[in-house]
Amino acid sequence: MTTELAPTDDDLRAIADQVWSSYLDPEGVSPLLPLPAETVGGHVSAAVSVTGAWWGHVVIRCSPAAARNAAAALLGVELADATSDDVADAVGELANIIGGNVKSLLPGPCALSLPSVLLSGESSWPDVVQICQLRGSWQGEPVQIRVLAGTVS
Repeated sequence: MTTELAPTDDDLRAIADQVWSSYLDPEGVSPLLPLPAETVGGHVSAAVSVTGAWWGHVVIRCSPAAARNAAAALLGVELADATSDDVADAVGELANIIGGNVKSLLPGPCALSLPSVLLSGESSWPDVVQICQLRGSWQGEPVQIRVLAGTVS
């Protein structure tokens, strides 16, 4: 799989900045800070797959607290009122939004899958190589966004 037309760490950072300022932090008080974030134990993850002229995955992984914060921000509910379904919907929607932006940087034609969400546990991605990633902290909680390219066609 060719990676010369794949997004870069800088591209992913620009996408994340836009998503955070548009959906999660429109007042600009809690941006996603690019930091070497610690490994997230007991995490929430969501992924979308890209297929077509390029194929791979866009994966978001964050702490349960960050996922609940995202649900409250996206859905306009109080943090205490965000349900597990709200968390799954919110993190899945973030994967979809970020994945759509990543897809726009790839050679076409490509299609984006529906999001797949895990509220706990580990996900694995066979036959992929990491193209770029963003590790950071949002409201003191770890967040990671990765783009993985398929290695077999």
